[in-house]
Amino acid sequence: MSTNSTHKWAAGAATGVGSMPGGDAREAAKTVTGSLEAFPYLPELPARGPGADMIGRTIGMLVEVYAHVEPSGWRISDRPGRDTRRARAWLGEDLDALEEFTQGYQGPLKVSAVGPWTLATALELRGGEAALSDAGACRDLAASLAEGLRGHLADVRRRVPGAEVVLQLDEPSLTAVLQGRVKTASGYRTHRAVDRAVVEGALRDLVAVAGDGPVVVHSCAPGVPFGLLRRAGAAGISFDFSLLTEREEEAIGEAVEGGTALFAGVVPGVDGRLSDPAGSVMGVRTLWRRLGLTPGTLAESVVVTPSCGLAGASPAYARSVLAHCVRAARSLADNPE
Repeated sequence: MSTNSTHKWAAGAATGVGSMPGGDAREAAKTVTGSLEAFPYLPELPARGPGADMIGRTIGMLVEVYAHVEPSGWRISDRPGRDTRRARAWLGEDLDALEEFTQGYQGPLKVSAVGPWTLATALELRGGEAALSDAGACRDLAASLAEGLRGHLADVRRRVPGAEVVLQLDEPSLTAVLQGRVKTASGYRTHRAVDRAVVEGALRDLVAVAGDGPVVVHSCAPGVPFGLLRRAGAAGISFDFSLLTEREEEAIGEAVEGGTALFAGVVPGVDGRLSDPAGSVMGVRTLWRRLGLTPGTLAESVVVTPSCGLAGASPAYARSVLAHCVRAARSLADNPE
């Protein structure tokens, strides 16, 4: 086990990000639990349609906030309609499948939901503008999400009693929210940047929902705000390793030294030729050396993942990617230098 008490996974761990190809919940759960025996996760299957995607799934978890699908996306409604019910039914189906394939399992298990800021950019108010445009709506949304996640985490713990549940908040729009780059409904303007302290505070409140369970924040967008996420209490930060620039390196070094785990997305999520597993983590080793971090901490501090979700991959490639991540993580543990 890692020396950091907030981590629930062993050194040299690998896991997935979120989505898987296809629409069969049992097939996806079987693949994920079979490939990632030491750190499985609850997959999303967006190919089934609206409500099975990460936004729809999270909307189905909200408490006393309902939404339906419009041509432009998800929009707030007065009562739960067909779209909300479908999202909840699919989540139930996914949980049933996961429960079936994790009988007797003990160890870390990752579940994910969209974080409050990406949700606020994706969910429209009744007038058609994003919830992000209204500070009160953002607060209400974050509170509803916190309540919904409490219930979801309790349900997962009840179904898989041996699981150490790890919560992943998906925040691909976070950087755009901080930089004022989220477009308005007309597309001609952008919403004002949200104050960093407000962003951090909302994330900190959601991290608290997990109790003593670790929270990982995922973004496969460029410019991940490592420092802000670390201050908000994230135990891990999940990102696309190929998008890193020198600008982020100092913040990454500080995060690692402060005990934050890096979920490094090093294996491409779309079909292609895979390099050898050791080659996939070469960049991580190089970064470690450049930052002057001790090689011995590498396998404890890094969890190997695909670069993003696998919804766009073929089922065969998705399976091989997960197996490849496990081998790459093992090579980091065996040979950190």
